[in-house]
Amino acid sequence: MTVFLFIGSLLAVMALGTPIAYALLASGVALMWQQDLFDAQILAQNVINGADSFPLLAVPFFMLAGEIMNVGGLSRRIVNLALALVGHRRGGLGFVVIVAACLMAALSGSAVADTAALASLLLPMMARAGHDKARAGGLIAAAGIIAPVIPPSIGFVVFGVAANVSIGKLFLAGIVPGLLMALALALTWGLLSRREAVTPPPRATAAERWTALRESTWALVLPIIVVVGLKMGVFTPTEAAVVAAVYALFVSTVVYRELRWHQLTEVFVSASRTTAVIMFLVAAAMVSAWLITVADVPSQVVSLLEPLLGHPTLLLLAIMALVMVVGTAMDMTPTILIMTPVLMPLVKAAGIDPVYFGVLFIMNNAIGLITPPVGTVLNVVAGVGRLRMDEVSRGVWPFMAAQTAVMFLLVFFPQLVMVPLRWFQG
Repeated sequence: MTVFLFIGSLLAVMALGTPIAYALLASGVALMWQQDLFDAQILAQNVINGADSFPLLAVPFFMLAGEIMNVGGLSRRIVNLALALVGHRRGGLGFVVIVAACLMAALSGSAVADTAALASLLLPMMARAGHDKARAGGLIAAAGIIAPVIPPSIGFVVFGVAANVSIGKLFLAGIVPGLLMALALALTWGLLSRREAVTPPPRATAAERWTALRESTWALVLPIIVVVGLKMGVFTPTEAAVVAAVYALFVSTVVYRELRWHQLTEVFVSASRTTAVIMFLVAAAMVSAWLITVADVPSQVVSLLEPLLGHPTLLLLAIMALVMVVGTAMDMTPTILIMTPVLMPLVKAAGIDPVYFGVLFIMNNAIGLITPPVGTVLNVVAGVGRLRMDEVSRGVWPFMAAQTAVMFLLVFFPQLVMVPLRWFQG
């Protein structure tokens, strides 16, 4: 009864067009009434405590780093490097998208920011070259969702806080799955691009490649600093976010000199607005999370799925299917915040490694960003590229299918996540 009350009240309020954060608060109030616990002070206290978390400080700093890199020229230099390295191949501009997406994912961790940069820089170029614009937009959208999987990842930060799982381990565990997603995109694009009679750009000379590498060196150093710093224990994920933001600011203003001081206000305001949305969602979701625990909802869910607890693979398949369905109607952050408190007791009861589950869960939520009808990243590509939503949806489905196949491959072969994690940990 409690489970249906929570889900029913949440969906009912969302159906009225209420923002998800307020819908979460409303479902929390419904649970409080049902448990005879309603108290406005308790509600306010849990909202405040929900955002009062040191690890969550990583969110505004990673968002700020992404904004600075897009305005300060780091993203453009990454694209130029990828163009110089692989742009001359058959379907080369598509491979440029994939390589640039991986490099940019290691800089910001924001799918929306990376996708916006890639769409503005490369979609017009691909359309002028003769590529189908809808398919090119679909590729850019699918490449953009690599950002929540390759560290540093805002999704991993939110999940780590909600599930009480090591964010540093999540970062390291996401490297190989993120690269596998990129490989799946490359194979799919390679097959599809053979059908297009598109002349690739001329091969860059050795001097041009060296120039592109030299100009992007400052940008390429950042992911190395973050990964090595986490591996060596020099700083925490939250401190890594601060390092990323300060480093991006230094490079953009002092080295590249593309970010002017008068632009800083706009950059900080833009990052603050996005951060405010995420943090309010987190704060509102913590009310529901507290009440879910008080109402003992996890044990009810565990009892419902008890037949699958002895079969971890089947349980994971069921969870992944459930998350995929939810992802078609809900954005990434609220899905993480709503489902994590319910699913983690199941995961622990089945003996599944929480870090391994976290990687699969975030990958699934990332795929939800390109799943119609809500698909936030699809909306970004449609807006930036001036495409209709149905066109982008048509173009993205082969790439979404390839990345979904990678996710289910990891369900059946957890060693693809855990063995590299142990190696990275030394």
